[in-house]
Amino acid sequence: MKVKVHSIHFDADEKLLAFIDRKVGKLENYFDRIITSEVYLRIDKSSDAINKVAEIRMNIPGKELFAKKQCKSFEEATDTAIDALRRQLKRYKEKHLKV
Repeated sequence: MKVKVHSIHFDADEKLLAFIDRKVGKLENYFDRIITSEVYLRIDKSSDAINKVAEIRMNIPGKELFAKKQCKSFEEATDTAIDALRRQLKRYKEKHLKV
């Protein structure tokens, strides 16, 4: 699976990129036919402390899955978005890949 990370209006450090790559890569344990994943990181323009946004768009055969989460840190936002995608993958697998 290819994982592309886009950090919008800032430069993400290597540690954050490695964290995201590792977390998104773990989704292949739940569904092994993931084609690509794109992660968009941006800082929301609010004065609130919860202003880090992670959006993950994942392409699988015949469908596109999406999760967007906003938290205090990019790591936390990525974790919660990955959890949402994990649930979506399980649901998709149960519905479409019954044997």
